Amino acid sequence: MLTHVVLFKFADPAAAKTAAAKLAAMEGRIETLRGIEVGLDVSKSARSFDVALITRFDDQAGLAAYAVHPVHLEVVAYIKANAEKSIVVDF
Repeated sequence: MLTHVVLFKFADPAAAKTAAAKLAAMEGRIETLRGIEVGLDVSKSARSFDVALITRFDDQAGLAAYAVHPVHLEVVAYIKANAEKSIVVDF
């Protein structure tokens, strides 16, 4: 099992909510995506990011297929246009 975690920072809270909804809507639409969790930050601390994405795949090939899937790319386009920063870890 491979877990892919991404945190996103947005200047606009409405964009963060829209991004979270778009990310959650990927569920069941990408064959290699085995699990997905999306959350909006509630602490609002100076260290916080606004949106967390946790996805799970069988292996790195599954993550690679997800990365180029049209459903994912549509969400990526929105996030790239609206997010200030993101960080990622895969384990």
